[in-house]
Amino acid sequence: MTDRRDELAANLKDVRARIDAACDAAGRARDAVTLIVVTKTYPASDVRLLAGLGVREVGENRDQEAAPKAAATADLDLTWHYVGQLQTNKARSVAGYADVVHSVDRSRLVDALSSGAVRHGRDLTCLLQVSLDGDTARGGALPADVPALADAVVAAPGLRLGGLMAVAPLHGEPARAFEALAEMSTRLREAHPTATMVSAGMSNDLEQAVEAGATHVRIGTAVLGVRRSLR
Repeated sequence: MTDRRDELAANLKDVRARIDAACDAAGRARDAVTLIVVTKTYPASDVRLLAGLGVREVGENRDQEAAPKAAATADLDLTWHYVGQLQTNKARSVAGYADVVHSVDRSRLVDALSSGAVRHGRDLTCLLQVSLDGDTARGGALPADVPALADAVVAAPGLRLGGLMAVAPLHGEPARAFEALAEMSTRLREAHPTATMVSAGMSNDLEQAVEAGATHVRIGTAVLGVRRSLR
């Protein structure tokens, strides 16, 4: 366990240094960017080690893994982020433990999350996932659908509109895509000034995301190592 803690500590140090350098290069304050460590496929014991190393923001992308992991670490002071594509029939479960859902991309999901949040007596922050290349198979609403979806979240009991999220397209420059996301965020804030979160950037492209104005980066591999296979 000591070896694993040392490995995580070294990786965290490297990632935090990358974020610091990216913020410096972009002329941004270091505390303008929040690190979310995505622990998918890794055990609750790693979450505990990360918490001991100062990590407070943890991400997951599959409910069947996230729900028991959140329950097993309920004694820790953590903010749980659900960052994966979300089936409507899993929304009620996710609303029971997630503090932030990054992948809201359709009105039916808004309704389901609202119902779950009310049932659990919780307030849930929602980020609208936007498709930056029109490939909605990877999740994400089309940019033209964002205003109506934002209004739906604001009107839904138990939900709060936090901002936007996107994954870099498989092809093309991440920097250009993240700049487009930043422009969408500016337009969203004109109608909803408190929706200030911009979730973008992962292990391979966090620098481009920070340069474009991301407020939250979702880092998994660079902290925890190469993913295990999902079966």
